[in-house]
Amino acid sequence: MEVLRRLGPLLVLVAAMLLSLLFLLLPDERAQVKFRASSFDWSTVPQANPVASIKPLPTGAPLPLPRVQHDFPRVRRDPTAKARQRAVRDVFLRCWNSYKRHAWGDDELLPVSGGSKSSYGGWGVTMVDALDTLWIMGLHNEFYATAAAVVRLDWANTTYTSVKVFETTIRYLGGLISAYDLSGRPALLQKATELGDMLYMAFDTPNRIPPFMLDFADARDGTQIAGDSESAAAPTSLTLEFTRLAQLTGDARYFDAADRVVQFLVRTQNETLLPGLWPSMIDFQSGDAGIDGHFSLGADCDSLYEYLPKMYALLGGLDGVYETLYRRAMDVAVQNLLFRPMLPDGEDVLFAGEASVYAGDLDQLPQGQHLACFAGGMFGLGGKLFGIDDHVSIGNRLARGCAWAYRAFPTGVMPEKFAMIACDSLNGLCPWDESRWESEGDEILPKGFSGAEDPRYLLRPEAIESVFLLYRMTGDEDLQDIAWQMFESVVKATETEYANSEIEDVTATGETEKWDSMEVSKQPKAIILFRHVLANPQC
Repeated sequence: MEVLRRLGPLLVLVAAMLLSLLFLLLPDERAQVKFRASSFDWSTVPQANPVASIKPLPTGAPLPLPRVQHDFPRVRRDPTAKARQRAVRDVFLRCWNSYKRHAWGDDELLPVSGGSKSSYGGWGVTMVDALDTLWIMGLHNEFYATAAAVVRLDWANTTYTSVKVFETTIRYLGGLISAYDLSGRPALLQKATELGDMLYMAFDTPNRIPPFMLDFADARDGTQIAGDSESAAAPTSLTLEFTRLAQLTGDARYFDAADRVVQFLVRTQNETLLPGLWPSMIDFQSGDAGIDGHFSLGADCDSLYEYLPKMYALLGGLDGVYETLYRRAMDVAVQNLLFRPMLPDGEDVLFAGEASVYAGDLDQLPQGQHLACFAGGMFGLGGKLFGIDDHVSIGNRLARGCAWAYRAFPTGVMPEKFAMIACDSLNGLCPWDESRWESEGDEILPKGFSGAEDPRYLLRPEAIESVFLLYRMTGDEDLQDIAWQMFESVVKATETEYANSEIEDVTATGETEKWDSMEVSKQPKAIILFRHVLANPQC
């Protein structure tokens, strides 16, 4: 016993040394994230339309941006919040594990059949897109294992002859940059730079505005041209990812490329049929922004506007052009696009509608889109950054409007596109008018709605994202419960054997009709911004 007592400390030391040696011998997941170059280097391809000079990133100390987040009290342990976090994480893991088992390496899991498909270049967009989520949820082993596969992707290894510039930028480039920003693994930035060089070729057109599709053969041959009737948002929503890539690499080419498209917005903002706003479709080839009379904050336009305050924050307030564009655009949007619906419960909420200009006449349309639900968060952020208190209030009402629409339908989820009965103004009294409802409403829909042009739910994140952002900006605690109710409804309405799917009709009662498809998220662009904003103590 005396011998054991004396040897005790030595045995403990030896055991500790052996344990340490064991950990050293175990594979380090981080060490597996080793960059492997693609088989084709796009940076070696000469530009057919080279630029004479490169605009540098703004220099100087970032401005002291106004505080964005609510001044929350000291964090306290909240059992309800913890339980909800676990539930969200469990739903994510269920989908992620199904993707790994049934679709690994392909772009998407088919959530009903358990099959897979590739529709975004075939490089495994879900792997790249999920990296930041894996990190944020603390799934670091999963993150490193996935990152190890991602940094070995070969951009030349695809059966596609062309890819969508916007989609490839936000999902792949944004996913890689956000994963690098969160983890600091150099190989992720190397792979992002490699992809950035490929996407940079899309700007090689006579007017340096990229086409909707990057055609690989045209890019190599130098024969690309901008589109003559393209989605307004597609070439104008590349700024966040390309600017952040320029910041991280010190290569101003990426910033210069995106900034040239921003200067197009500056030149044309007051030349459209509704000056201040850009229409859904633009002739980027000729530079004519007046070919279309349809205006909205939804499809074909959404991220054009969404990126304006985010770019201002990303550049530390050093480029005032984004504030100027935002203020002018949102002044016109408030006057011509936003509407307050007439509701039976009298709730004071807003929606982002649409407007049509034909032969000089303006027609305001109280038609909503799920895509336009991002506007709540945008108005909130713009209001905070630019000191426009009314915009924070508008953002709150917009976010609550989309949440109200979720609650209104039997599935607890709002439709893709719908129409409502509008009040006479955004503010003031708006009493329920039963006779007006009987003449203008749709009796098979909840009261307040006059139509559901597209009753599907496509797993859109915009509505719940705006509710989250407005909670973080205002501190209104009821928004937490609202978001949780939305989440539970989405899971219940869309859950399949493997994951979660799009559904055919949100107006259905009972079991929903599932579609064998699911929306790949567009989260990375938000991660890029808010990582930067949160690094500022004032924000």
